[in-house]
Amino acid sequence: MPTPFHLALNVDDLDAARTFYGEVLGCAVGRSTDTWVDFDFFGHQLSLHLGPLLETRATGRVGEHMVPMPHFGLVLSLPEWEALAARLQAAGTAFVIPPQTRFAGEPGEQRTMFFRDPAGNPIEVKGYAEMSGIFAA
Repeated sequence: MPTPFHLALNVDDLDAARTFYGEVLGCAVGRSTDTWVDFDFFGHQLSLHLGPLLETRATGRVGEHMVPMPHFGLVLSLPEWEALAARLQAAGTAFVIPPQTRFAGEPGEQRTMFFRDPAGNPIEVKGYAEMSGIFAA
């Protein structure tokens, strides 16, 4: 695995964040206080802090979609992506962009989905049949 990244974001409700990241996404909870909580975000350290929320807008054009910017996310193998998509759908997640295939038949063909955490932070999850497609041009 590549070197794990650390990302810190603000949220407005730590209990809602614990439920969403811990139960819906299946991320293990790490250290926490009454103002922040760390998660093992698929091998990366995600720290969620109580604080003012970041404004996001659909300003990034990818194919025919305008995607929320800024956003963060992860890349999974296709079986992991499909399992997560099913888990999110079963949890009643409202998708910004529902699970779908992007760049079909082209280099870098991928599955993608966009959704928001309870604080409104946009998350993109990509899935690849072949992980070498991540950087395909």
